[in-house]
Amino acid sequence: MEKLIRKRGRPRALDRDVGLDIAARLFWERGYEGTSTADLTKAMGINPPTLYSTFGSKEELYRQALDFSIARENSRRSEILQSSLPVYEALSLYLSDIADGDTQPDKPRGCMVSTAVLQHAEENASVAQMTAALREASMQTLKTRFDRAVEDGELPVQTDTDTLARFYGAIIQGMSAQACDGACNVRLKRLIDVALTAWPGERRTSVGKSNNY
Repeated sequence: MEKLIRKRGRPRALDRDVGLDIAARLFWERGYEGTSTADLTKAMGINPPTLYSTFGSKEELYRQALDFSIARENSRRSEILQSSLPVYEALSLYLSDIADGDTQPDKPRGCMVSTAVLQHAEENASVAQMTAALREASMQTLKTRFDRAVEDGELPVQTDTDTLARFYGAIIQGMSAQACDGACNVRLKRLIDVALTAWPGERRTSVGKSNNY
């Protein structure tokens, strides 16, 4: 009897950015612990060896997916904070942009970083530390901008810029959590309006108006 010989096909090639985009979306939707390697390979249409040879471990893929996702958002937001706009206006635009990102109709709700891996199994402590470090870096970016505002006279000299940055960092995390629970963009923008009433310095805008109260 003639034997049928099956030829092994080559593993499917994977575009790295496409793979990171798919992984970021899955991790965003399901969280790190809720996303299995099988989920990732199925969504990417590849086998486990290809995933490991391309990205390393699941944890390393998560790190790369975070970096990929953050890079798309942070360039625009960094420009806002580092611009010559008055700090009050820059902060308002920065928070508004985050609210828009939390409520995009074609993407998962909330932020991939703000509320990521808050509760975790012991073996995933390093992943939790990774996301915590990213949140800390975000608050330090705000602090740096607030320090500049003190130097420029837009904030009182005695302002505790670290606590102020952490206050608005808490607002950002809260918006992400509420967006995940279904809060709409309008509701988040109203939350921002209230949060900005706590601003302790000048409330100037680039058109020259000032609301100090």
